[in-house]
Amino acid sequence: MSRIAARFAALAAETRAGLVTFITAGDPDAATSQAILAGLPDAGADLIELGVPFSDPMADGPAIQVASLRALKAGASVASTLAMVRQFRLRNNDTPIILMGYYNPIYHYGVEAFCQAAADAGVDGLIVVDLPPEEAGELAGPARRQGIDFIFLTAPTTDEARLPFVLERASGFVYYVSITGITGTASASRQAIADAVARLRRHTDLPLAVGFGLKTAVQVAEVAELADAAVVGSAIVQHLAAGLDAQGKAGPGLVGQVLDFVRELAGGVRPGGKATPR
Repeated sequence: MSRIAARFAALAAETRAGLVTFITAGDPDAATSQAILAGLPDAGADLIELGVPFSDPMADGPAIQVASLRALKAGASVASTLAMVRQFRLRNNDTPIILMGYYNPIYHYGVEAFCQAAADAGVDGLIVVDLPPEEAGELAGPARRQGIDFIFLTAPTTDEARLPFVLERASGFVYYVSITGITGTASASRQAIADAVARLRRHTDLPLAVGFGLKTAVQVAEVAELADAAVVGSAIVQHLAAGLDAQGKAGPGLVGQVLDFVRELAGGVRPGGKATPR
């Protein structure tokens, strides 16, 4: 059983939804980013999305765009992102890591070489936001041969005719983008999410994760009542950015501040409202 499948099975056994957290690899620097990544599971992250820095992240809002630029300025790359995963796996072999990003850096790395390196590092899944199902085979095939799940996005605009085509190609879980537009902007209503989750469940047995626009533990708790996981990204990245000094460097206590915020978010998916260290 893959780490992703095992984690969702464990969540089902606990009768709760999971928290999926996003950070950009190498933001604001390699050491700080590695420390945050290492601390996320104990802070309450059930699955981790690790953003691969890219100069033109078209689906992302300002917070993640700037985070990518900070990471690239600090020397982040596909190779350094994989190195972060390898370092993480030295102490944590249970928490799933999903790389989220764009096809260009993977293509330039080399698809087969990337998939092999990602599997060797301990990557569990890929979300490549600019690679639609019609064109995903050249990456999804090699990834799955290495045991890496290929996770597709669905959105309010994914109609009934297209939905089965997308979902039959998905694995790991389905990521429902609850709003149209870029990350970190608006939030969908509870009813809109409930309707979308019900529609998706008619088409797939895969776990459903809902993201885009979630910023608070209250919003996480609302999604947790409807879906299998809640995804928080921009709010965590914004919290990190708020702890940088005027030169964009990590201030004292930044790692702890970010992880404390994740603990707060994790309260939305846990009975009693507190994260349980793993």
